[in-house]
Amino acid sequence: MQDGILVINAGSSSIKFSLYVSNGDDKPMLSCKGQVEGINVAPHFIAKSPHGGVLNEQRWPDQPNMSHAALFKYMIDWIEAQLGDAELKAAGHRVVHGGSQYSQPLLVNDDLMEELERLVPLAPLHQPHNLAPIRALTEVHPGLLQVACFDTAFHRSNPWMAQSFALPRKLTGEGVKRYGFHGLSYEYIARQMRQISPAVARSKVVVCHLGSGASMCAIHDGKSVSSTMGFTALDGLPMGTRTGTLDAGVVLYLLQQKGMAPKEIEDLLYKQSGLLGVSGVSNDMRVLLESSEPHAAEAVELFVYRISRELGSLAAAMDGLDALVFTAGIGERSSQVRAKVCAHAEWLGVEIDEEANDRNAQIISTLDSAVSVWVIPTDEEMMIAKHTREVLRSIK
Repeated sequence: MQDGILVINAGSSSIKFSLYVSNGDDKPMLSCKGQVEGINVAPHFIAKSPHGGVLNEQRWPDQPNMSHAALFKYMIDWIEAQLGDAELKAAGHRVVHGGSQYSQPLLVNDDLMEELERLVPLAPLHQPHNLAPIRALTEVHPGLLQVACFDTAFHRSNPWMAQSFALPRKLTGEGVKRYGFHGLSYEYIARQMRQISPAVARSKVVVCHLGSGASMCAIHDGKSVSSTMGFTALDGLPMGTRTGTLDAGVVLYLLQQKGMAPKEIEDLLYKQSGLLGVSGVSNDMRVLLESSEPHAAEAVELFVYRISRELGSLAAAMDGLDALVFTAGIGERSSQVRAKVCAHAEWLGVEIDEEANDRNAQIISTLDSAVSVWVIPTDEEMMIAKHTREVLRSIK
């Protein structure tokens, strides 16, 4: 009998899910995927086949306060009806913050949930929404094993210098340090590289995870060395609506001189800044690249400039650079952004093949390029499914 593995990636107003089946092969197979959106407004459930065909759709326009448990009950009942001869064995959850102590996926129990609750102040906009589905599933399917997969875990291999701020040690001891995020994506890419090119996987690689949320990671011999994100997922590159790196003095200025409340500043930094704030047009890179507005072009140039600066920094952290990888929505699909980044990186020995780049080839560097350049699609859900299956095997 095949094992069914449910993958959950929850946000503030939506819950994305993917169902995989595994029969012992290396790669779990995607059976269906979908999401519940409009939570707390007008819940909407939709499930699709791996090829995008709609399998089921349900709306509850008159039940804005429908509980997570009720939504999960509908989801689980529908999923189990789709499994056929397979049996739902476990659910794997993306949990943004695992703190300093968790460097691998773990089976959820009461003690772990208590520890993850303590980390809520470190990720108040993400952690509560990651934990709510775990509780909801426990309520509607108490016998189902659940596995927490941490977005910070991959970066626990960073040296202490890469994890530290120059703050009093008391604050560092309380957890004010650099954690790094998008770890599930980077781990997936690192594993893919081992299959695609073992030699490159062992070398010094910078991966650019460029999407609505954007970051970069230096990976040497398959292990994270340094990341652009730090204490929160606000740090590093400008993103769709997030500032990226910001002088802390700006926050003091907003508090002391502008009289802004903490919640106002939070909304400004997380929801009104980044590509949207600079352009005044959109947070969508596709829209900005097609726009004739000067500020849209400036937003793109700032995004590329920051990537270029961070690339030099991450190369320095590894004492060199052998390969550059683009992934996530912008990284995988925008040949224009890749071309701009690579043009700024010519001093590092990067030289791209324009034709290969335009058709989104897997390798877009020329044969003479000192640094190989790759386009590799990421799959965080698959990474969670693999982790969940590995945890299941470890307890059998």
